[in-house]
Amino acid sequence: MKTLKFQGLLQSKGWLSPAYVGIDDNGIIESINNQSTPGSKVESIEGLALPGFQNAHSHAFQYAMAGLAEDHTNTAGLNDNFWSWREKMYQIALSINPDQLEAIAARLYAEMVRHGYTHVAEFHYLHLDPTGKPYANKAELAEKLISAAKTAGINITLIPIFYQKGGFGKVAGEEQKRFICRDRAAYFELWQATSEVCDQHDHANMALGIHSMRAVEPNEIIATLDEAPSQVPIHMHIAEQLLEVEASLAYLGQRPVEWLSNEVGLNDNFHLVHATHLNDKEIKKIADAKANVVLCPSTEGNLGDGLFPYHQFQEHNGRWSVGTDSHIGLNPMEELRWLDYGQRLHTHNRNTFRVPSQKCISGLIAIDHCFRHGRKAMGFNGHEFFKVGDPMNALVIDTGNPLIQATGFDSLASTIVYSSDATFNLGTLINGKWLVKNNVHNDMENINRQFMQAMKSLALR
Repeated sequence: MKTLKFQGLLQSKGWLSPAYVGIDDNGIIESINNQSTPGSKVESIEGLALPGFQNAHSHAFQYAMAGLAEDHTNTAGLNDNFWSWREKMYQIALSINPDQLEAIAARLYAEMVRHGYTHVAEFHYLHLDPTGKPYANKAELAEKLISAAKTAGINITLIPIFYQKGGFGKVAGEEQKRFICRDRAAYFELWQATSEVCDQHDHANMALGIHSMRAVEPNEIIATLDEAPSQVPIHMHIAEQLLEVEASLAYLGQRPVEWLSNEVGLNDNFHLVHATHLNDKEIKKIADAKANVVLCPSTEGNLGDGLFPYHQFQEHNGRWSVGTDSHIGLNPMEELRWLDYGQRLHTHNRNTFRVPSQKCISGLIAIDHCFRHGRKAMGFNGHEFFKVGDPMNALVIDTGNPLIQATGFDSLASTIVYSSDATFNLGTLINGKWLVKNNVHNDMENINRQFMQAMKSLALR
């Protein structure tokens, strides 16, 4: 057994200092104490261990277009919004081949690890070849994403997505041809093929996903969720845009969350992505069902989606996690700050993150939500940040940083969440091994070379 000694280890109830974490050869935690186990080999780390962050929503291929949708030259007099941004996204989706996808995803995932993410939920809807035909291996592109995650060292929950329609009552367009499963039978064939690949890899597992209310016929949504394996997380975009809500009312006679709650029923397996535009009844339905929302504040801000009604959701003890979606930002602290500051500007109050009748340290509450409900989004349970029997996955903050060095333990979590950037990070441990140290991923030279080759061949930038 090897022992890692940290100056502090953050648990859900506060800091353990000093902290000695014993791990076996596979990086599984065997002990957590405030003193060393006699006879063990100790690696002394000048850092503070936070639980590895859970990135609960990712579209890997969109990393290739980060920053490319900000040219508004040809949109004079028009609203450049989510729907116009989507046209640029389609161009990227139609261009990428399997090897390029793997190279782009590996670079993205390595950057996630550098920023402290140790697990990613990949909302994967790029299934077919550029002509819209299936690959001989139905899980061809899923396999590339799993391989990319292995290269980067991150754990991945792969979510093959059921995408059938071009909108409410609309046939899918030519630009969506790589996403399509004609019906739920085709979707479950894809899901099974992907599951068989995941079963071959220790770092990969599965969830189930429906792209959105507008992308699958209502009867197929009901039947798909009825046939879904029990206890598997269910991910779904919902109510991201006002136009989407209006179209749902016109087509279904109900708002998206209203319909889903009434016709299917919500439970704690559901992870509703964005859920930006909710009314009071929908907020309560989600919270009462113990369903989860996945918030992606940097992407939602970039797209002009709107602000999630966090204040009302929190009044009902709602559950939430964060993701980076289109990857315009990759820092979990940035996602938390975006979420908090948007609410502060809207409510004119500063106590966004709070738990009734408890000591309210915003940074600790934010990290706790990200971890617990992020883990649930990945298909795992557990409230403890670090516990015996779990892999040792951690973001390690450098205690040599003067601001960190000068801060007492009561204020450390909030100092990290509200005042840090990636330069504060000493490194990232996954399965007890340093994947990133001193802000450099251990395979970044190779990953960058493959990424640059892919980007050059795509000629996007």
